[in-house]
Amino acid sequence: MPVRSLTSSVLVWPDRAKVESALRGWAEEAGRARPELRRVGYFGSYARGDWGVGSDLDVVLVVAPTPVPFARRAAAWDLTGLPVPADALVYTEEEWRRRDPESRFARALARELVWVYEWPP
Repeated sequence: MPVRSLTSSVLVWPDRAKVESALRGWAEEAGRARPELRRVGYFGSYARGDWGVGSDLDVVLVVAPTPVPFARRAAAWDLTGLPVPADALVYTEEEWRRRDPESRFARALARELVWVYEWPP
């Protein structure tokens, strides 16, 4: 989480390298504990490089088939150990393959998404 500098009242926010490293570590640990995890990536301000104080991390998880509805899947993944707040979108492999490549969101993902974990490698 963000911290105050010892010599100033300025809030120091974690940079991209620290956040990406933490997400990689989280993904590797999650992958060992939960074999349904196939891919982890991030997009948004950290991926574009325009993050700042208050930015959150936008995460994509791709998992094996599950009966859990899309809207409820993210609750099963604890991202609170990351150095910034994080929001996850959890897709099954099939949902990820069949998303509309022409949608505005899919085009943004095509430009920005940074994968940090894939199983099998």
